[in-house]
Amino acid sequence: MGLRRRRIVRSIIIGVFSVLLAFLLLAPPAWLFISSIADLKDLLRIPLRWIPENPSFSRYAGILFGQGPESEFRKIMVNSLYVATFVTVICVALGVLAAYAFSRLRFPGKDRVLFVLLFSYMLPPIAVIIPLYQMFSNLKMLDTKEALILVYSAILVPFVIWMMRTYFDTIPRDLEDAAKIDGCTHLQTLFRVILPLSLPGIVATLLFAFLMSWEEFFIALILTSTPQAKTIPVAIAEFSGRHSIDFGMMATGGILASLPPVLIALFFQKYIIGGLLSGAVKG
Repeated sequence: MGLRRRRIVRSIIIGVFSVLLAFLLLAPPAWLFISSIADLKDLLRIPLRWIPENPSFSRYAGILFGQGPESEFRKIMVNSLYVATFVTVICVALGVLAAYAFSRLRFPGKDRVLFVLLFSYMLPPIAVIIPLYQMFSNLKMLDTKEALILVYSAILVPFVIWMMRTYFDTIPRDLEDAAKIDGCTHLQTLFRVILPLSLPGIVATLLFAFLMSWEEFFIALILTSTPQAKTIPVAIAEFSGRHSIDFGMMATGGILASLPPVLIALFFQKYIIGGLLSGAVKG
């Protein structure tokens, strides 16, 4: 009886803890969504109300289908998608090839070059933003999406190299030796043998590169100034003005900005977890 009672108590404790944890995780996005459909009167009411009196999706309609000032956010969403997509393609294309070279080839100074790459990735953006601003100003590339693509790619390629090199190290070399015996070159071995086996790691790296460029704020804030090149994080921050804060539009922008990461996590979690675990454990 004592053992059964302890099991019941343990189950109750685990259940209560799980409910509290779920509340802590779900309450912020739930309140963000509620704020996006509530009017200003409900948002400023004390005490706060979880269920607004007059819920409305007008902010979403204005952003997605309207022609007023809110429609600029729609264009900015396209900017973010454009930048993140190009950055992902560039980083994966260059990073995978470089990672394979670091994993399989022997050349002088390989470890030093890899250290320099990782060091450049660890540099805080604030340490390099002034030279970057001056460089793009001289090149007449300020306030362009191409400038963001170049900067993000330069930052994320070392990350992709590090991730994929660790993953390539887990693949047995015997498979490559067998392919070379059959007459494959290094590139043929990479594309016909290594890349198919590395698909989970490639997908995980691709998704991380996309998300990192999607949510970057500081560099986009400094290098862009108009809706022609701004990205979502900058646009959301601008809903907070010097004298007023548009809580409703800020919440709506936050919900729309969070959709791609949430969808990616839902549909590609198997690849993300599998890629990270496979790249973290050798053998």
